[in-house]
Amino acid sequence: MSTRRNALVVVLPLGAVLAATAAPARWHVRGRTTRGAFPKEATIDPSVAVRMAGVSRRFNGTQAVIGLDLEVPAGEVVGLIGPSGSGKTTTIRMITGSLGPTAGTVEVLGERPSAFRRRTRERIGYMPQLFSLYPDLTVGENVDFAAAIYGLMFWRRWRRRRAVLQLLSLWDVRGRRASQLSGGMKRRLELAAAMVHEPDLLILDEPTAGIDPLLRRTVWDEIHRLRDRGVTALVTTQYVTEAEECDRVALLSEGRLIAYGTPDDLRREALGGEVVEVTMQGLFDVGTLQRSPGVKGVRQTGPKTFELVVDDAGTATPDAIQAMAEAGTDVDSVRALRPTFEEVFTTLVERSRSGGPSVEPEPSADGAPEPDQPTSAAA
Repeated sequence: MSTRRNALVVVLPLGAVLAATAAPARWHVRGRTTRGAFPKEATIDPSVAVRMAGVSRRFNGTQAVIGLDLEVPAGEVVGLIGPSGSGKTTTIRMITGSLGPTAGTVEVLGERPSAFRRRTRERIGYMPQLFSLYPDLTVGENVDFAAAIYGLMFWRRWRRRRAVLQLLSLWDVRGRRASQLSGGMKRRLELAAAMVHEPDLLILDEPTAGIDPLLRRTVWDEIHRLRDRGVTALVTTQYVTEAEECDRVALLSEGRLIAYGTPDDLRREALGGEVVEVTMQGLFDVGTLQRSPGVKGVRQTGPKTFELVVDDAGTATPDAIQAMAEAGTDVDSVRALRPTFEEVFTTLVERSRSGGPSVEPEPSADGAPEPDQPTSAAA
């Protein structure tokens, strides 16, 4: 007579795994093995949520990320923007610890992702690019399960579940199975699961993909609300216009960081400064303005119109107008030109591709050949 034992197997999605790993990390430091948090030799700067120094990642000889240096200040919204295949998702995976760098170092909330403590994992909310929740659970059950994994007690869990589902317009479908949701609803459900425990660091991989414009506005309003409460948000997106929603923007192209700064800083970098369009009442030799203080460039765009590239439009424009008046030419109108972020992005990417170095294979951190990895991770 044989005895059959039934085993219950629970498979956790990646977001839950970030919170559920409870075993303390082991460190080998100066010939001894220790347990606990990041070694004392590590530098912990509370003003920086994420620090990446010289980070590269290779898959089967293909460089997905190349020499990435990036610091994400605490309490800000930082956008990772770039076309498909630029390395955004690979960068996110290295930050969450699900993928190790080939070279360079990554620190998140003062710890290396490969040795996160449970408390540190509970401070991170992660929304992956692909749906990873349970299709057989209802909307409410998925969010409730995520909240429980992150350690929320019953009453707070119930309040937070209701709050995020109402915010993302999912409360009315809380009893519907996840497998019966549309693509946009699934994205909202994953966002709710990432936000339910009110993390200190929110990592969102394409959170607005497949969501209608009105709800996209709601999502960004919630991200800004969390930012105002001190939450750091790292957001990837292919919608270049969403750069305006970020405090800082990192532009990625072909695995390289080609620009990093505030949206206005990137505009100035793309154009060489601030741009002012001037319309004259008569003819004038605009080349003479090149010698004016603060003027970096002049371009004639019509018989009576030209554009000035200046360091500071507020100070350089009056000087240019005065110089024209002294030459006997009156100004009809002056207006600042503010290019769209699509134009900024296109200019910076094309400049990088025309003047950037060719991609060379990089050795792994220990000099050994890189093991075979699937090439589909770069995104």
